Amino acid sequence: QVQVVESGGGLVQAGDSLRLSCAASARSVNDNSMGWFRQAPGKPREFVAAITQDGGTSYYTNSAKGRFTISRDNASNTVFLQINSLKPEDTAVYYCAAGRYTAVKREPSAWGQGTQVTVSL
Repeated sequence: QVQVVESGGGLVQAGDSLRLSCAASARSVNDNSMGWFRQAPGKPREFVAAITQDGGTSYYTNSAKGRFTISRDNASNTVFLQINSLKPEDTAVYYCAAGRYTAVKREPSAWGQGTQVTVSL
């Protein structure tokens, strides 16, 4: 069974940076594209970014372009989400999900428990 565990969230100030990590079973990372989503209070979960199995292609929602960078290290079975210049509106629970992702398709199939990111002014 695919398992993913997110970490790296916390309480930060606007303008700070964070790097979220997603540790997964070897098969999860090596056999799947991996994606990051987030869910702010009172809002639906939304796609943020995804990366292909070999790390050669990444996809971002328009609002994430420029400040968010997704990367992966298959040797350590880990996927990362670097977030720079954090804003209060980035406050959300961030989730990692193995699945199938293309430029137009988002099909997460295995979710982690999420990691809370809170950005204060």
